[in-house]
Amino acid sequence: MKKFLKAAAIRAMRTIAQTAVAMIGTSLVLSDVNWAAVASASVLAGILSLLTSVATGLPEVPKDE
Repeated sequence: MKKFLKAAAIRAMRTIAQTAVAMIGTSLVLSDVNWAAVASASVLAGILSLLTSVATGLPEVPKDE
């Protein structure tokens, strides 16, 4: 279980970072970034990543662990 939680957390953090980069990249100028929207979308993506990991499992963690 510990290995699964660690792998799911790593996957969620990657998803959060990817979402943040994508959201920031949609602004032409860094000062025009809607930071509240970036944070909101990133956290939501992280939560969805965790829920997906729980629902479908992770290929890097065998089912018997």
